[in-house]
Amino acid sequence: MTTESRARSFSAAAARYADHRPSYPSALFDTLADLVGFPLAGARVADIGAGTGIATALLEARGARVIGVEPGAGMAAEFRRRNPRIPLVRADGNRLPLASGCLDLLTYAQSWHWTDPARSVPEALRVLRPGGALAVWHNDPDVTVGWIADQQARIEERFGPGWYINERARSQEGLRFTVRRLTWSRRVPVDTHLAKLSTHSLFLVGQDGTDAFLADERALLLRDFPDGRVEEHYVVELNLAVRGRGREEGEGLIG
Repeated sequence: MTTESRARSFSAAAARYADHRPSYPSALFDTLADLVGFPLAGARVADIGAGTGIATALLEARGARVIGVEPGAGMAAEFRRRNPRIPLVRADGNRLPLASGCLDLLTYAQSWHWTDPARSVPEALRVLRPGGALAVWHNDPDVTVGWIADQQARIEERFGPGWYINERARSQEGLRFTVRRLTWSRRVPVDTHLAKLSTHSLFLVGQDGTDAFLADERALLLRDFPDGRVEEHYVVELNLAVRGRGREEGEGLIG
Protein backbone atom coordinates (compact mmCIF):
# COMPACT_ATOMS: atom_id res chain seq x y z
CA MET A 1 0.00 0.00 0.00
CA THR A 2 1.68 3.22 -1.11
CA THR A 3 1.33 6.63 0.52
CA GLU A 4 0.00 7.96 -2.79
CA SER A 5 -2.77 5.35 -2.94
CA ARG A 6 -3.72 6.12 0.66
CA ALA A 7 -3.84 9.84 -0.12
CA ARG A 8 -6.13 9.24 -3.11
CA SER A 9 -8.50 7.05 -1.10
CA PHE A 10 -10.29 9.92 0.66
CA SER A 11 -12.24 11.17 -2.35
CA ALA A 12 -14.51 8.12 -2.35
CA ALA A 13 -15.57 8.81 1.24
CA ALA A 14 -15.70 12.61 1.24
CA ALA A 15 -19.23 12.99 2.66
CA ARG A 16 -18.55 10.42 5.39
CA TYR A 17 -15.29 12.21 6.21
CA ALA A 18 -17.08 15.56 6.57
CA ASP A 19 -19.86 14.07 8.67
CA HIS A 20 -17.76 12.08 11.13
CA ARG A 21 -14.21 13.43 11.39
CA PRO A 22 -13.65 15.51 14.55
CA SER A 23 -13.41 19.28 14.38
CA TYR A 24 -10.85 21.37 16.30
CA PRO A 25 -11.30 23.16 19.63
CA SER A 26 -11.68 26.92 19.84
CA ALA A 27 -8.56 27.05 22.02
CA LEU A 28 -6.48 25.93 19.04
CA PHE A 29 -7.26 29.13 17.14
CA ASP A 30 -6.72 31.28 20.23
CA THR A 31 -3.28 29.68 20.62
CA LEU A 32 -2.56 30.08 16.91
CA ALA A 33 -3.35 33.81 17.04
CA ASP A 34 -1.15 34.24 20.12
CA LEU A 35 1.81 32.51 18.47
CA VAL A 36 1.62 34.28 15.10
CA GLY A 37 1.36 37.68 16.79
CA PHE A 38 -1.44 39.05 14.61
CA PRO A 39 -5.22 38.57 14.64
CA LEU A 40 -6.77 35.91 12.43
CA ALA A 41 -9.52 38.37 11.50
CA GLY A 42 -8.53 39.89 8.17
CA ALA A 43 -5.45 37.67 7.75
CA ARG A 44 -4.75 36.28 4.28
CA VAL A 45 -4.73 32.52 4.77
CA ALA A 46 -4.42 29.43 2.55
CA ASP A 47 -5.49 26.11 4.08
CA ILE A 48 -3.58 23.36 2.27
CA GLY A 49 -4.98 19.86 1.94
CA ALA A 50 -8.25 21.43 2.98
CA GLY A 51 -10.26 18.27 2.41
CA THR A 52 -13.94 18.96 2.99
CA GLY A 53 -13.15 22.29 4.67
CA ILE A 54 -13.35 21.43 8.38
CA ALA A 55 -10.46 23.71 9.36
CA THR A 56 -11.03 26.15 6.50
CA ALA A 57 -14.54 26.97 7.71
CA LEU A 58 -13.28 27.51 11.27
CA LEU A 59 -10.64 29.93 10.01
CA GLU A 60 -13.28 31.81 8.02
CA ALA A 61 -15.46 31.96 11.14
CA ARG A 62 -12.56 33.72 12.87
CA GLY A 63 -12.68 36.38 10.15
CA ALA A 64 -9.73 35.16 8.08
CA ARG A 65 -9.70 35.82 4.34
CA VAL A 66 -9.13 32.17 3.58
CA ILE A 67 -8.75 30.07 0.45
CA GLY A 68 -8.81 26.28 0.38
CA VAL A 69 -6.26 24.23 -1.57
CA GLU A 70 -7.22 20.59 -2.18
CA PRO A 71 -5.97 18.08 -4.78
CA GLY A 72 -8.69 15.40 -4.54
CA ALA A 73 -11.73 15.63 -6.80
CA GLY A 74 -14.20 14.08 -4.35
CA MET A 75 -12.98 16.08 -1.39
CA ALA A 76 -13.01 19.30 -3.44
CA ALA A 77 -16.60 18.65 -4.53
CA GLU A 78 -17.67 18.12 -0.91
CA PHE A 79 -15.78 21.25 0.13
CA ARG A 80 -17.65 23.33 -2.44
CA ARG A 81 -20.99 21.82 -1.41
CA ARG A 82 -20.47 22.65 2.25
CA ASN A 83 -18.57 25.93 1.87
CA PRO A 84 -19.90 27.63 -1.25
CA ARG A 85 -18.60 31.07 -0.26
CA ILE A 86 -14.99 30.02 0.35
CA PRO A 87 -12.68 30.03 -2.71
CA LEU A 88 -11.03 26.70 -3.53
CA VAL A 89 -8.27 25.73 -5.93
CA ARG A 90 -7.20 22.23 -6.97
CA ALA A 91 -3.54 21.80 -6.04
CA ASP A 92 -1.29 20.48 -3.28
CA GLY A 93 1.40 21.87 -1.04
CA ASN A 94 4.25 20.71 -3.25
CA ARG A 95 3.32 23.22 -5.94
CA LEU A 96 1.10 26.07 -4.84
CA PRO A 97 -0.66 28.16 -7.51
CA LEU A 98 -0.28 31.28 -5.38
CA ALA A 99 1.73 34.48 -5.80
CA SER A 100 4.98 34.92 -3.92
CA GLY A 101 4.64 36.77 -0.62
CA CYS A 102 0.84 36.87 -0.79
CA LEU A 103 -0.04 35.17 2.51
CA ASP A 104 -0.01 36.02 6.19
CA LEU A 105 -0.63 32.41 7.20
CA LEU A 106 -0.31 29.00 5.57
CA THR A 107 -2.11 26.15 7.38
CA TYR A 108 -2.00 22.38 7.17
CA ALA A 109 -4.73 20.71 9.23
CA GLN A 110 -4.22 16.95 9.26
CA SER A 111 -2.44 17.10 5.88
CA TRP A 112 1.28 17.90 6.22
CA HIS A 113 2.20 14.20 6.03
CA TRP A 114 0.87 14.02 2.45
CA THR A 115 3.49 16.51 1.24
CA ASP A 116 7.15 16.16 0.33
CA PRO A 117 8.90 18.61 2.71
CA ALA A 118 11.74 19.04 0.22
CA ARG A 119 9.17 20.74 -2.02
CA SER A 120 6.48 22.00 0.37
CA VAL A 121 8.88 23.91 2.64
CA PRO A 122 10.33 26.04 -0.20
CA GLU A 123 6.79 26.66 -1.43
CA ALA A 124 5.76 27.81 2.04
CA LEU A 125 8.72 30.18 2.14
CA ARG A 126 7.82 31.53 -1.27
CA VAL A 127 4.15 32.31 -0.66
CA LEU A 128 4.47 33.70 2.88
CA ARG A 129 5.25 37.36 3.44
CA PRO A 130 8.10 38.17 5.84
CA GLY A 131 6.59 37.78 9.30
CA GLY A 132 3.98 35.35 7.98
CA ALA A 133 3.61 31.92 9.54
CA LEU A 134 3.40 28.25 8.63
CA ALA A 135 1.05 26.35 10.96
CA VAL A 136 0.76 22.55 10.98
CA TRP A 137 -1.66 20.78 13.30
CA HIS A 138 -3.45 17.46 13.72
CA ASN A 139 -5.78 15.60 16.04
CA ASP A 140 -4.25 12.46 17.57
CA PRO A 141 -6.14 9.93 19.70
CA ASP A 142 -5.20 10.46 23.35
CA VAL A 143 -3.67 7.12 24.25
CA THR A 144 -3.43 8.07 27.93
CA VAL A 145 -7.15 7.19 28.00
CA GLY A 146 -7.54 3.46 28.65
CA TRP A 147 -10.13 2.42 26.10
CA ILE A 148 -8.44 4.44 23.35
CA ALA A 149 -5.06 2.86 24.10
CA ASP A 150 -6.70 -0.56 23.99
CA GLN A 151 -8.29 0.16 20.63
CA GLN A 152 -5.01 1.46 19.17
CA ALA A 153 -3.31 -1.74 20.34
CA ARG A 154 -5.98 -3.89 18.67
CA ILE A 155 -5.58 -2.02 15.39
CA GLU A 156 -1.80 -2.36 15.47
CA GLU A 157 -2.03 -6.03 16.34
CA ARG A 158 -4.33 -6.64 13.35
CA PHE A 159 -2.80 -4.29 10.76
CA GLY A 160 0.63 -3.26 11.99
CA PRO A 161 2.03 -0.09 13.58
CA GLY A 162 2.07 1.98 10.38
CA TRP A 163 -1.70 2.28 10.07
CA TYR A 164 -1.94 5.83 11.43
CA ILE A 165 -0.04 8.41 9.37
CA ASN A 166 0.66 11.78 10.97
CA GLU A 167 4.15 12.96 10.10
CA ARG A 168 5.26 15.74 12.43
CA ALA A 169 6.55 19.01 11.06
CA ARG A 170 10.25 18.82 11.81
CA SER A 171 12.59 21.69 12.54
CA GLN A 172 15.53 21.90 10.18
CA GLU A 173 18.03 24.52 9.07
CA GLY A 174 16.10 27.78 8.71
CA LEU A 175 12.86 26.12 9.86
CA ARG A 176 12.23 26.16 13.60
CA PHE A 177 8.84 25.17 14.93
CA THR A 178 7.25 26.12 18.22
CA VAL A 179 5.04 23.29 19.50
CA ARG A 180 1.88 23.52 21.59
CA ARG A 181 -0.38 20.65 22.61
CA LEU A 182 -4.02 20.95 23.64
CA THR A 183 -6.41 18.28 24.85
CA TRP A 184 -10.11 18.13 24.12
CA SER A 185 -12.90 15.59 23.73
CA ARG A 186 -16.27 14.95 22.14
CA ARG A 187 -19.02 12.51 23.14
CA VAL A 188 -20.48 10.60 20.18
CA PRO A 189 -22.47 7.43 19.44
CA VAL A 190 -20.43 4.27 18.94
CA ASP A 191 -21.50 4.14 15.29
CA THR A 192 -20.22 7.70 14.75
CA HIS A 193 -16.90 6.73 16.28
CA LEU A 194 -16.63 3.69 14.00
CA ALA A 195 -17.62 5.76 10.97
CA LYS A 196 -14.85 8.20 11.89
CA LEU A 197 -12.41 5.32 12.18
CA SER A 198 -13.51 4.05 8.76
CA THR A 199 -12.44 7.35 7.14
CA HIS A 200 -8.77 6.72 7.89
CA SER A 201 -6.83 5.65 4.83
CA LEU A 202 -6.16 2.14 6.14
CA PHE A 203 -9.91 1.44 6.05
CA LEU A 204 -10.50 3.18 2.71
CA VAL A 205 -8.01 1.30 0.52
CA GLY A 206 -9.74 -2.06 0.88
CA GLN A 207 -7.15 -3.84 3.00
CA ASP A 208 -8.26 -7.34 3.96
CA GLY A 209 -9.97 -7.63 7.32
CA THR A 210 -11.04 -4.02 7.88
CA ASP A 211 -14.79 -4.68 7.66
CA ALA A 212 -14.52 -7.60 10.06
CA PHE A 213 -12.41 -5.53 12.42
CA LEU A 214 -15.00 -2.74 12.55
CA ALA A 215 -17.76 -5.27 13.24
CA ASP A 216 -15.73 -6.83 16.07
CA GLU A 217 -14.91 -3.38 17.42
CA ARG A 218 -18.57 -2.41 17.49
CA ALA A 219 -19.40 -5.46 19.63
CA LEU A 220 -16.55 -4.70 22.04
CA LEU A 221 -17.48 -1.04 22.42
CA LEU A 222 -21.16 -1.75 22.99
CA ARG A 223 -20.17 -4.25 25.66
CA ASP A 224 -17.97 -1.68 27.40
CA PHE A 225 -20.29 1.30 26.76
CA PRO A 226 -23.82 -0.09 27.09
CA ASP A 227 -25.39 3.36 26.66
CA GLY A 228 -24.00 3.33 23.11
CA ARG A 229 -21.86 6.48 23.46
CA VAL A 230 -18.11 7.01 23.83
CA GLU A 231 -16.00 9.98 24.85
CA GLU A 232 -13.34 10.43 22.18
CA HIS A 233 -10.28 12.17 23.63
CA TYR A 234 -7.79 13.97 21.39
CA VAL A 235 -4.46 15.74 21.64
CA VAL A 236 -4.09 18.53 19.10
CA GLU A 237 -0.45 19.22 18.31
CA LEU A 238 0.16 22.65 16.79
CA ASN A 239 3.53 23.30 15.14
CA LEU A 240 4.17 26.88 14.11
CA ALA A 241 7.10 28.64 12.41
CA VAL A 242 7.28 32.35 11.55
CA ARG A 243 8.98 33.42 8.35
CA GLY A 244 11.77 35.82 9.28
CA ARG A 245 13.23 38.55 7.12
CA GLY A 246 16.77 37.19 7.25
CA ARG A 247 19.50 39.76 6.76
CA GLU A 248 17.50 41.43 4.05
CA GLU A 249 13.82 41.81 3.22
CA GLY A 250 12.44 38.57 1.84
CA GLU A 251 15.60 36.51 2.31
CA GLY A 252 13.40 33.51 2.97
CA LEU A 253 14.00 31.91 6.34
CA ILE A 254 11.50 30.51 8.75
CA GLY A 255 12.67 30.95 12.28
